[in-house]
Amino acid sequence: MVIRILRIMVILILTGAGGFVGRFIPVEKFHSFTLIEPKLLPSVAIGLGLVVGVVVGILLAPWLVNRIVQTVTWLEQRLQRIPIQEIVSGVIGLIAGLIIAVLLGEAFTGFPMVGTLVKSVGAMLFGYLGLSLGTKKKEELLSVFSIFPRFSKEKPAKAEAKKLLHPKILDTSVIIDGRIADIVKSGFVEGALVIPGFVLEELRHIADSSDLLKRNRGRRGLDILNKIRKEFGMKVHIYDKDFEDVAEVDSKLVKLAQLMEGKIVTNDFNLNKVAELQGVCVLNINELANAVKPVVLPGEEMVVQVVKDGKEVGQGVAYLDDGTMIVVDSGKKYIGQTIGVLVTSVLQTAAGRMIFAKPKLADKKAEQSGQRQLNEVNAIG
Repeated sequence: MVIRILRIMVILILTGAGGFVGRFIPVEKFHSFTLIEPKLLPSVAIGLGLVVGVVVGILLAPWLVNRIVQTVTWLEQRLQRIPIQEIVSGVIGLIAGLIIAVLLGEAFTGFPMVGTLVKSVGAMLFGYLGLSLGTKKKEELLSVFSIFPRFSKEKPAKAEAKKLLHPKILDTSVIIDGRIADIVKSGFVEGALVIPGFVLEELRHIADSSDLLKRNRGRRGLDILNKIRKEFGMKVHIYDKDFEDVAEVDSKLVKLAQLMEGKIVTNDFNLNKVAELQGVCVLNINELANAVKPVVLPGEEMVVQVVKDGKEVGQGVAYLDDGTMIVVDSGKKYIGQTIGVLVTSVLQTAAGRMIFAKPKLADKKAEQSGQRQLNEVNAIG
């Protein structure tokens, strides 16, 4: 429907243009070649111009309308990518630049040729400068209008943050992980939990995935959120606003944490590092899990089951109940057995804690062998 209206408008415009041009045709020169009365020639010329305009309009209207629609669509797509704050600041700068150009141009009004040239060049120059400075200084410019919520991106987020006590912003990975529910149940998390809308949208996409594993993980994450809200009575706040000028979810989380002055709860190592670089506080549940593991010191004894061989020759690997890996030197021959080990060293890494140990049986054999050799020496002596 819109296309038809545009085509009709183009035809009417070209028809009117044809009639307007027909008024300026020098019909007096053709008087001797026609049988039409001289007073009717202007009307005939206008009519001929109208007919030509209609024909040209019918022929060119489809092409012109398509070009117009393509141009408008391109402009619309480009404008949609630009934040509204940047558009408003650019328009304000452009208007201010044009006003300055007009005021300066008034000083050259008395010079006919020079005045017109100065006004035209001044309008282009100051208009461009105003547009450029307006977009580059949008934060400072729009701070003047911060009393209006539409012109301030930070005020709604900060206003909501003031209603919450120490907001904790959950990311997708920590929701799917599930341990956050046990941490909330223990009472170590205070304040409100904030679930951004874009995180919920990502969870929904994962839950609707065609891959069975991803679908189960997404549904598990949604169940964890319902469990936190209903069973534990924790205040869960959904932040619906999005950052359209930011593409990645991790970057949106960092931006939201900065605006709300909150903390990000995650187990994503990369997000942890990026957020720390930008001055955002992060609560990493992997670090929490490592912190609450029992402290093991070199020289302590423990009983473990060797389950597989290690990377080095002769090594065996065992695990504690909390998942801590124990590398048993010369433990390969004890695979499948439960033995006592003696801790030799502890290594703390970003991935967790590793314990190095050696079998106590080897110590006992060495001690028995040494005692036997000592007895033999004493007997000889």
